[in-house]
Amino acid sequence: MNLHADYSLRAVVQTNDLPWTASPVAGVERKLIERDGDEVARATSIVRYAAGMQFFAHQHALGEEFLVLEGDFNDEFGTYGPGTYVKNPSGSSHTPFTVHGCTILVKLRHLSIDDTERVVIDTNTAEWYPGTAPGLSVLPLSEFGTSHTALVRWQPGTQFKMHRHFGGEEIFVLEGMFQDDLGNYPAGTWIRSPHMSAHVPYSEQGCLILVKVGHLPSTDL
Repeated sequence: MNLHADYSLRAVVQTNDLPWTASPVAGVERKLIERDGDEVARATSIVRYAAGMQFFAHQHALGEEFLVLEGDFNDEFGTYGPGTYVKNPSGSSHTPFTVHGCTILVKLRHLSIDDTERVVIDTNTAEWYPGTAPGLSVLPLSEFGTSHTALVRWQPGTQFKMHRHFGGEEIFVLEGMFQDDLGNYPAGTWIRSPHMSAHVPYSEQGCLILVKVGHLPSTDL
């Protein structure tokens, strides 16, 4: 399957409008955001586990990142509640399960094989830092090479300068309304901007976004 698989193109998806589709495992449904491949794919999805669901043990050949949106996600290494960010590096494996059910935003097969760090952050208790413009606060989650992942909170009325994205940018709007000179993006919106794209972001009402930059494949990198 090729879904928004051309990384040279800008893509915007309102995930609240996407249907839930069955996965090969009963009790697991997903909303497909981007995908390059079949069941083994470089992909971004929202995945929903039914209560009591036990997933089979599996390995992440090129890693995974996920943010728990609702419920409890568990594996043999721990329990991850809403707001928990996890990065499992290339070659890692686990056996996920949930007690009460959960929903996660997950990215698969996009990490460098040289990025061997496992990361677990409870964003509800982690320390935030001032951003590079008034009204912004940042919670760094992961970085490797040119790739950086973070949560960014925008206070109402925050404006940012025009800038370009070396290695591209990917945003998922968690709360509020994110905006730029190209449009308005309410909670649930996923935006991917290609290498060296430019925009002027702002937020009139305030917002919380998950941001990943510098990770998109490009012949220019």
